[in-house]
Amino acid sequence: MKRFYILFLIGLSFLLFSCSKDKIKESVVNEKSLDLQVKEAYEEGMKSLESGDVLFAAKKFNEAEILFPQSNWAPKSALMAAYAYYSQNYYGDSIAELERFIRIYPKHKNLDYAYYLLAISHYEQIVDEKKDLKSIISAKKYFEIIVLNFPNTDYSLDSEFKIELIDDILASKEMYIGRYYFEKKKWVAAINRFRVVIDEYDTTIYTQEALHRLVEIYFILGLKDESKKYANLLGYNYQSSQWYEKSYSMFDKVYEKNKRERLKKEKRKKSGIFKKIKPLFN
Repeated sequence: MKRFYILFLIGLSFLLFSCSKDKIKESVVNEKSLDLQVKEAYEEGMKSLESGDVLFAAKKFNEAEILFPQSNWAPKSALMAAYAYYSQNYYGDSIAELERFIRIYPKHKNLDYAYYLLAISHYEQIVDEKKDLKSIISAKKYFEIIVLNFPNTDYSLDSEFKIELIDDILASKEMYIGRYYFEKKKWVAAINRFRVVIDEYDTTIYTQEALHRLVEIYFILGLKDESKKYANLLGYNYQSSQWYEKSYSMFDKVYEKNKRERLKKEKRKKSGIFKKIKPLFN
C-alpha cells in the first residue's frame, strides 16, 4: 500500500510538470504569434500608404497599435497613422492622432516629430488671417513648444522661421484693422491696433508703418510731444526708411518743400542729359 502511494505521488508530479511545461510552451507560441500579427498589420499599413490608400493605411496602423500596446510597434504605428492622415490633408484626423500620441507617450524619443507634425497640421490650414485666427494661434503655440523644449533639432530651426512668418501674418491683421479705424477717424481704436504691432510684433516688416501711423494720429490730435516721441523712435531705428521720411516731413514743412525742389531739379537734369545723348544715336 505504501509502495502504491509513493508511485501515485511520482506519477502525479510527472503529470503536473508536463502540464506546466505545455502551458509555458503555449504562452511563448501565442506571444510570437501576436508579435507577428502586429508586424503584418504594420507592413500592410505601409503598403497601403505607399499606394495612396491613406484611410486603410491609418486603420491598419491603429490595428497594429491596439494588438500589442506594450510593444515598440505601438507608438511607431500611432505616429504613422497620424502621418497617413496628414499626407492627404485629413488635418482633423491627423491632429486627433497626434494629440493622443502626446498624451499616451509623453516620454517617447520621437516626441519632437509629433509636435512638429502637429504644428504643421495647424499651419497648413491657415487660409485667411482676417477671418479665422484659430489655426494661426494653434500653429504658433506648438512651434514655440518645439523651440523651447527641442532647441537643438532641425524641427526647432524651421519652427523659428515659421514663427516669424506667423508673426508677419498676425501683424498684417492688426495693421489691416488699424488702417480701417484710421480711415474712420476712430483714433483710440487705431492707436491700440498699431501699439499691438509695436509691442508684440516689433521684428516684423510692419513696425515702421505702425510707428509712422502713431506719429500721424498724435499729430492730428495736437499731441505734438507724443507724436515726436514716436518719430524719434522711428528715426533711431529706421532712419533710412520711407516711413521716417514721411514722419519727418510732417514736422518740417521746409524739408518737404526742399525735397520737392530737389526732385524737380533732378528731373530737369536727367531730361537735359537725355537731350545731349540723344543725337549720338541719330
